[in-house]
Amino acid sequence: GGDMQDFVIENGLSFENINDGAGEIFARFNVPYQPAWVFIAKDGTVTTKIGVLSDLELEQELNRLATS
Repeated sequence: GGDMQDFVIENGLSFENINDGAGEIFARFNVPYQPAWVFIAKDGTVTTKIGVLSDLELEQELNRLATS
Protein backbone atom coordinates (compact mmCIF):
# COMPACT_ATOMS: atom_id res chain seq x y z
CA GLY A 1 0.00 0.00 0.00
CA GLY A 2 0.92 3.62 -0.34
CA ASP A 3 1.47 4.34 3.35
CA MET A 4 3.81 1.40 3.76
CA GLN A 5 5.81 2.26 0.65
CA ASP A 6 6.06 5.88 1.81
CA PHE A 7 7.42 4.69 5.18
CA VAL A 8 10.00 2.45 3.48
CA ILE A 9 11.17 5.30 1.23
CA GLU A 10 11.16 7.99 3.94
CA ASN A 11 13.25 5.82 6.26
CA GLY A 12 15.60 4.49 3.58
CA LEU A 13 14.92 0.87 4.52
CA SER A 14 17.17 -1.41 2.50
CA PHE A 15 15.85 -4.75 3.75
CA GLU A 16 12.84 -6.67 2.48
CA ASN A 17 9.47 -5.43 3.73
CA ILE A 18 6.28 -7.43 3.40
CA ASN A 19 2.87 -5.89 2.84
CA ASP A 20 0.58 -8.39 4.54
CA GLY A 21 -2.75 -6.62 4.19
CA ALA A 22 -4.73 -9.84 4.62
CA GLY A 23 -2.73 -10.88 7.70
CA GLU A 24 -1.88 -14.32 6.29
CA ILE A 25 1.86 -14.08 6.92
CA PHE A 26 1.34 -12.56 10.37
CA ALA A 27 -0.92 -15.49 11.28
CA ARG A 28 1.51 -18.07 9.91
CA PHE A 29 4.34 -16.76 12.09
CA ASN A 30 2.23 -15.77 15.13
CA VAL A 31 2.91 -12.05 14.76
CA PRO A 32 0.26 -10.13 16.73
CA TYR A 33 1.52 -6.65 15.77
CA GLN A 34 4.46 -4.69 14.41
CA PRO A 35 7.31 -4.20 14.79
CA ALA A 36 8.14 -7.85 14.58
CA TRP A 37 11.01 -9.92 13.27
CA VAL A 38 10.77 -13.48 12.00
CA PHE A 39 14.05 -15.36 11.68
CA ILE A 40 14.02 -18.62 9.74
CA ALA A 41 17.04 -20.90 10.13
CA LYS A 42 18.33 -23.14 7.35
CA ASP A 43 16.65 -26.13 9.02
CA GLY A 44 13.29 -24.30 8.96
CA THR A 45 13.26 -23.44 12.67
CA VAL A 46 11.34 -20.19 13.17
CA THR A 47 12.11 -17.63 15.87
CA THR A 48 9.69 -14.70 16.18
CA LYS A 49 10.72 -11.59 18.10
CA ILE A 50 8.04 -9.02 18.84
CA GLY A 51 9.05 -5.40 19.33
CA VAL A 52 12.02 -3.27 18.47
CA LEU A 53 15.44 -4.92 18.30
CA SER A 54 18.59 -2.95 18.97
CA ASP A 55 21.39 -3.15 16.43
CA LEU A 56 23.23 -5.51 18.80
CA GLU A 57 20.19 -7.79 19.24
CA LEU A 58 19.69 -7.94 15.47
CA GLU A 59 23.37 -8.70 14.93
CA GLN A 60 23.21 -11.49 17.54
CA GLU A 61 20.19 -13.08 15.83
CA LEU A 62 21.82 -12.90 12.40
CA ASN A 63 25.08 -14.35 13.74
CA ARG A 64 23.11 -17.18 15.38
CA LEU A 65 21.47 -17.97 12.04
CA ALA A 66 24.77 -17.76 10.16
CA THR A 67 26.41 -20.29 12.46
CA SER A 68 23.49 -22.72 12.75
